[in-house]
Amino acid sequence: MSLVPWGSFSEIDSLQKEMNRLFSNIVPRATGGFALDFVPAAEMSETPEEIYLKLEVPGMDAKDIDIQVSAEAVSITGERKSETKTEAKGMTRREFRYGSFRRVIPLPARVQNTNVDVEYKDGILNLTLTKAEEEKSKVVKVNVG
Repeated sequence: MSLVPWGSFSEIDSLQKEMNRLFSNIVPRATGGFALDFVPAAEMSETPEEIYLKLEVPGMDAKDIDIQVSAEAVSITGERKSETKTEAKGMTRREFRYGSFRRVIPLPARVQNTNVDVEYKDGILNLTLTKAEEEKSKVVKVNVG
């Protein structure tokens, strides 16, 4: 009998973790089937006065997007419905994509949730959030050593 040193199966363990990560996005639906969830990509930047949040939600109508802003976070939910149809050489091909999403994005500073500018154009959702007054004038002294 030969001894196998601990950790020799690290490649298999690594593969298993990667497969688990890959399939963690597959969730059961009420219909009994499986589908991949859609999670919009987000990008955030900030200035001393405002926070800018940009989300990529292609193929959605503005009426299908719900935005809720609290002082500490932005919650965006929506439902995507799209259909493509191609006809060539007597054949018809249709593809449907449906799915809902919910994404909660914590904010780096408190904002005035009553003062939010929203623009939605070409599948890009832009939010401009004004920081709360106490966050704008906040100065923190840091001691070294």
